[in-house]
Amino acid sequence: MLGDYRIEGRRAAEIASSVERAVGSGDLEPGQLLPPLRELAAELGVNPNTVAAAYRVLRERGVIETAGRRGSRVRSAPATTGRDHIRVDVPEGVRDVSSGNPDPALLPSLAQALAAAAAEGDRVPVLYGEVAVEPELARLARAGLDADGVPDGPLAVVSGSLDAVERVLAAHLRPGDTVAVEDPGWGRTLDLVPALGLRTAPVPVDDEGPLPDGLRDVLAAGARALIVTDRAQNPTGAAVSAARARALRSVLRGYPGTLLIEDDHGHGIVDVPLHPLAGVTRHWAFVRSAAKAYGPDLRLAVLTGDSVTVDRIRGRQRLGPGWVSRILQRALVRLWADDAVDARAVAAAYGRRRDALVGALAARGVRAHGVSGMNVWVPVPDETGAVARLLHAGWAVAPGARFRMSAPPGIRITVSSLTEDETGPLADAVASALGPGPARGYV
Repeated sequence: MLGDYRIEGRRAAEIASSVERAVGSGDLEPGQLLPPLRELAAELGVNPNTVAAAYRVLRERGVIETAGRRGSRVRSAPATTGRDHIRVDVPEGVRDVSSGNPDPALLPSLAQALAAAAAEGDRVPVLYGEVAVEPELARLARAGLDADGVPDGPLAVVSGSLDAVERVLAAHLRPGDTVAVEDPGWGRTLDLVPALGLRTAPVPVDDEGPLPDGLRDVLAAGARALIVTDRAQNPTGAAVSAARARALRSVLRGYPGTLLIEDDHGHGIVDVPLHPLAGVTRHWAFVRSAAKAYGPDLRLAVLTGDSVTVDRIRGRQRLGPGWVSRILQRALVRLWADDAVDARAVAAAYGRRRDALVGALAARGVRAHGVSGMNVWVPVPDETGAVARLLHAGWAVAPGARFRMSAPPGIRITVSSLTEDETGPLADAVASALGPGPARGYV
């Protein structure tokens, strides 16, 4: 059952640790069946309840899954094998269009804003017990959310979009619950959900966002939560249209107990309107990150939602980090007040680069997707072969396996810093890579 590997330990924590180490090292592979409780208990000389407790810990950590009489198996995508490991090593001289990063040339300087925020902190230090959200940040954020039609709700500040998603899921769900996720979708989310002991249910995506029929199917099957990227979806560049938003809200009305999480990380870098879904379920959260427009190292996102959800998040923050630095919050206020980012100009720059590549690929008979944001998704018949051929041709792209569950193969190309002179050669290389040829593994 386990090959040459022998599970060890006398206490539940030791047994769980032994299994998790084996999964991380590859000694236990995805899908491998673990011994029945009583069998392992007899082998280790412990009470079956000890093994049951160990297996429960492993389920909660997303390492194994249990299917009744069919027993417990190592998860097919355990949390210890992150999707970041599915990548291409970029040799010297190869152009990297795989990173998903914004163009540094389009990011604002943070020096003056941080200096001003620090100086304000010197004058009026923030001490323990003070409010967690900078009042002026709350005012400006609420005004922007109101303008975009996001329902009214209390505010919290968290350390980026993924921090928000994790906190909202943990506030409402329990290990074993199912979360509907976009497919293809953000690889970090696809890793995070099982790491929390939750199950993922893929919802197909097109250029207008999640497909309503796909969402209806997973909700009918018992999914308790939905995570949606409203604009600049990673990796496909999808943006939820007005018509699609109406259709998705109609589906959600039939399942008012669904926990809805909306990620608007593209705020400040997109030129398409927002069509939020919030307001049709009892519990919801809407997250707006500063990372893409102001820099990934500005670890700050504003979150709003229903009062129960936000109160739970604030309460859990108080028991952990306490708050997100008010110096960072004040710096973002200064950046907003000074119009440090010309959102229209940034969106237009990314739009020109994205549209140029999509158009160049179309001219060469290659279908590609990307209606917003900084990424282009290209369906391919042979993902491994396409990545390897492009690398040989001098281009490093992101393997689609990082972003998909049951969706067909593809590659993600980040156009954020792609120049006009590079568009044609890259399109030529992609078209050539999709032709027949031997498949090779990722380097």
